[in-house]
Formats: sequence, structure tokens, C-alpha cells
Amino acid sequence: MAISVKKTMDSTYSVAQLKEFIAERLGARFVPQRFKIVTDTSDFFHVDYNDVCVLDGIPYLMLNYMREGRFGLDDEPKYWVRKAVDLLNGSRKIIKLVFHEEIEARIGDIVFKCVRSPGKEADILKLVKGHPNFMQGTAVLDKAGNIIRILENIRGKQLDDIVYRLNEDHEEYFFQHLPGLLKIFIGLVEAIKFLHDHGHKHGDIRRDHILHDRENKCYRWIDFDYDYIHMASMFGYDLFGLGNILIFLVGGGDLTIQQLTAEKAPALQNLAAEDMNIIFNNRVANIQKIYPYVPDALNYILLHFSNGANLYYENTEQLLEDFEDVQINA
Repeated sequence: MAISVKKTMDSTYSVAQLKEFIAERLGARFVPQRFKIVTDTSDFFHVDYNDVCVLDGIPYLMLNYMREGRFGLDDEPKYWVRKAVDLLNGSRKIIKLVFHEEIEARIGDIVFKCVRSPGKEADILKLVKGHPNFMQGTAVLDKAGNIIRILENIRGKQLDDIVYRLNEDHEEYFFQHLPGLLKIFIGLVEAIKFLHDHGHKHGDIRRDHILHDRENKCYRWIDFDYDYIHMASMFGYDLFGLGNILIFLVGGGDLTIQQLTAEKAPALQNLAAEDMNIIFNNRVANIQKIYPYVPDALNYILLHFSNGANLYYENTEQLLEDFEDVQINA
């Protein structure tokens, strides 16, 4: 039975109406006895499970928090990012409320000041509408003028989960699976180039920010609300993020000093400080020293993200040009 939507001119709903919507969309047993109707999300800690947020005239039933996948913070709740149900059409959404945060990131001697910017993410969502390599959604204002992002739910695995599943034997992984993964990676770099060409940065490039959209059969970048400031290198932080993902892909996972020590790997004695990742100093960037079958052209790219690098990529075009020389043959 279709839901009869009755709204006043200011898009308000009664508790009775909302309970009817919830019952129709989720079933009568999921109708909460008590809940708040929220139009001002300024204090996101006061938006509780089963509350209904009315945004741009649409009521959303708020569900669980999303979890942080950042290294060292696995399963940390992201209280400002919620799963939700659009009570008018029943679709599942991810709703990002406004959260202001400031951090400093250091890469070698370069310091980047990073801030969360809901406005930046809203602008990018508009720019990438219909682009297969980015999450999709819209931005609306709540009653207090906060920029809320309402995102389409992506069903599928993170890129790193896919790599771990494929890499049981590295040599087999390298020759059988890595060529396809590099093709995907190049497409994702081209998507970042699209952002850069339009004067935008992703701002938080990490492997857990790439999801395989199972329904649409594409890989999508997510979570681009971080912005960073560095006068000498507008796109540098994004490029180092791409380098970290590439090192992960070529290694079939993180090749750490701890892991190599535990495995008593013979190559360990040949490693020097200059062979390590410039950001994560316990991870090997010069992967050819571990796996000699890594071709020179590919390893040359990896070395741009090592402690021993004499020069860095200034833009995605330079990175893509170097990939033209990469060939992997079984």
C-alpha cells in the first residue's frame, strides 16, 4: 500500500504520521514507542537511535552509527555519520551530520593542516553526480543551516578486503590478480585527476575509502570532507595517499618490518631506512627487494613514496604517465 504523504506547508510531520511511515516501511514491530523529531542537528550527540530527522522536507529514521576504518581506530564510532531510512520511499541512506575537526599530518618534512569541511564535500557531490568512481548523494541544510550530506548506500566490500582475500600466495597474486587491480587503480587515479582538474582535492585518500559497488560493478571513492592546506603542494597529500594504496596493492597487503622479522625473511637484511614508506616507516616501499619479480618500471613508481625519494609526483598526470611503462607478464 502506498504511503499517503500529508505535510503542512513548513514540511512538518506529526508523531502519528511518522509512526505510520515506519510501520509501512519496516513493519509494526519496529515502530518505537518514543522518539524525537529533529530539525536542528547542531549537536549530533543528541540525535539518537530511532529519532526522525526531517531534512529538506523528507523524514529519515536514524539508525546505527557508522564505524571508523582509520588505522589504529578500527570500530571507533563515527557519531556524526548514521545509517538511515528515507521514510517516504524506504531507501537506505548514509547521513553525515556536521562535525568540525582539525588535525596535522606529516609526510617527511612536509606538514599538512587538515580540516573537515562539509561545504567542500557538498561541492564535490554536485560535481561528481553520475560519475561511476565516486559515492553519490546530495547536500541539504537543516533548520539551523548545517550542511547535511545524504548519501546513497553502497553495497560491497572495501578494496583492502578484496586484496586480502586474493593474496594467499604472493607470486600467484602478483601475476594473476595484480594486473586487473592495477587497471582498477589507474581508473581511480583518473577519477582523482578529474577532481584535481576542477580545483578540488579528495583530502583523505585511503584504501578503506574505496568501495566496490556490487550493484553497479564499479569502484567508488568515498568520504571527501577533509580539506588540507599546504601552499607549496596543493595536491601533494592526495598523491601520497595514492602511493600508499599502490604500495599496498603491489605488496598484496602491508609488508612490515614486524611481519618480515616474524617470518625470518632473508630479504630483511638487505633493507635500509631509505627503502621504507615515507609515511609509515615500518612498511616497505621498495618491494622489489622482497619480491624480485616486481618489474623495474613499477618499482620506480613505488620509490617515489619511499624515504629515499629524491623527487615526488606533483600531479596525477605524472603518475599516470609512468604507468604507461608498466607491464606485468607471467
